[in-house]
Amino acid sequence: MAGSDLARLIEAFDHLAAKDFKIGPEWEAVHEICQSHEGEQIFDWGHALCHRVEGDDWNAGYWYRRAGKTVGAGTIADEWSVMRPVLSEKL
Repeated sequence: MAGSDLARLIEAFDHLAAKDFKIGPEWEAVHEICQSHEGEQIFDWGHALCHRVEGDDWNAGYWYRRAGKTVGAGTIADEWSVMRPVLSEKL
């Protein structure tokens, strides 16, 4: 189940990236997948980036801490380019 949801998360983030990381249905899809796996660090990292996209730095920080990660130093697109191969390795 988590593997197929991880594939769905990658696809949802790819769609969000194609929309220049704008809030909308693509963001909602990412958020929903991440919420359904709360407590799993890889999904918590996705949840952190999701809230970074939203501009909610406090909430993003909470999820970065839960994921054991630090906020990406570059743009959201930069962080996704780092995150995507890590997620893909876990499939």
